[in-house]
Amino acid sequence: MPHIIEMLDITKDFPGIRANDAVTLQVEKGSIHALLGENGAGKSTLMSILFGLYQPDSGKIRIRGEDVRITDPNVANRLGIGMVHQHFKLVHNFTVTENIILGLEPRKGIVIDTKRAAKRVMEISKLYGLDVDPDAKIEDITVGMQQRVEILKMLYRDAELLIFDEPTAVLTPQEIRELMQIMKRLVEEGKTILLITHKLKEIKEAADTCTVLRRGRLIDTVSVAKTSEQQLAEMMVGREVNFHVDKKKAKPGKVALAIENLEVKNAKGLMGVKKLSLEVRSGEILGLCGIDGNGQTELVQALTGLAPVEGGRILLDGKDITKLPIRKRLDLGLGHIPEDRHKHGLILDFRLDENLVVHTYGRPPFAKYGILDYEAIRKNGDRLIEEFDVRSGEGAATPTRSMSGGNQQKAIVAREIDRSPEAFVVAQPTRGLDVGAIEYIHKRIVAERDKGKAILLVSLELDEILDVSDRIAVIHAGEIVGVVDAKKTDENELGLMMSGSMRKVG
Repeated sequence: MPHIIEMLDITKDFPGIRANDAVTLQVEKGSIHALLGENGAGKSTLMSILFGLYQPDSGKIRIRGEDVRITDPNVANRLGIGMVHQHFKLVHNFTVTENIILGLEPRKGIVIDTKRAAKRVMEISKLYGLDVDPDAKIEDITVGMQQRVEILKMLYRDAELLIFDEPTAVLTPQEIRELMQIMKRLVEEGKTILLITHKLKEIKEAADTCTVLRRGRLIDTVSVAKTSEQQLAEMMVGREVNFHVDKKKAKPGKVALAIENLEVKNAKGLMGVKKLSLEVRSGEILGLCGIDGNGQTELVQALTGLAPVEGGRILLDGKDITKLPIRKRLDLGLGHIPEDRHKHGLILDFRLDENLVVHTYGRPPFAKYGILDYEAIRKNGDRLIEEFDVRSGEGAATPTRSMSGGNQQKAIVAREIDRSPEAFVVAQPTRGLDVGAIEYIHKRIVAERDKGKAILLVSLELDEILDVSDRIAVIHAGEIVGVVDAKKTDENELGLMMSGSMRKVG
């Protein structure tokens, strides 16, 4: 098969870091080609070069056998290259059709012909089995549907090569399965797909070929059918990876976090959490799973002070914290790893070391008589960067905004675990992380449990819930429909409870 794309000896430097070091990537037409690597391995940089967001310092790009210079995304679009970014680029109060035609508005005289555009969107949607309503507003549809709108945006522009950047980071297991089917359908219809990911299961399920990068260098390009998950993981991380969490039997103690008949409203003003009661004991990990949008976000926000409580109580070590402000809860021993790292986890315009003391900057050793001690803040940053393997171009002084998503996540985990609170609310701790980082963060969470801390782990990853938890609670429509022993359940039973077709409390 001919190569639709050849990126030959691509090198790209940023201040203090070589993101791509003479990387070669060759993609066959009509295939699903995965690009695998840890966070900071150079995957997104390479794809940003292909999409015209960055220029390479050296090397060349060939499209369909011809040398090209891709100076900006418009050139990429004209060459038939489209990209679905990890953080979707959609206008929330526009309709699906308005988002798709943005910049390419068809006109009837001087008026934008949205009717004709909506018809075309519907035709493409049907052809690829995307099932999207052209007239729906973006703010009213699920994250999975928003991603389909991004795919439609590319197809509307006749893209032949579709780049997916970490496409499953925000999807439920069901949506992931549907996306894999959509990808296969796109290839059947003559498209080529470049899949940037660190999820080995998805590569095995969907990809034909896989190129592995590590620390900016090309390790190898292999046939997915002939390579095991274990081999792919070792190529990516550079060492053997343990896929399962090694942990001793839990020794639960007293109730550290008690939730009693909690009621919380969602963004639409409806009751998102209904009379919910749960207990998390010190020395245990209680996993909470459910299909996205069933009250998990509202529950986490109520526990951490980000949303008001309509009824019921939250007790931390016996103290009622239901109406306390966020800082007071943290001071009393609550830890929080938020699901939205940009909105609630970090101040992106601060330096990395400043983000690592965002809860404790007002106390010694980081401040004396109300004046910040920047030397102490930097030393603390250096220590945590080393201990948690947070990769950043300028060390402690790195602007947090410039770091990869996975390294931003590691920084939050480092900060919260270093505070060592009595009870943790941990939401999506490994979202967007690679196998090496996931293994490390799971070990740290289990180590906190073994120190006698209480951990509420909220995750959409069923593998993570089953592997890390001691007990599992299932949430459906804002209510707990089951509490089971992690060792005595499986994906099938949890799936039935998550869909609301089975209840099991015990």
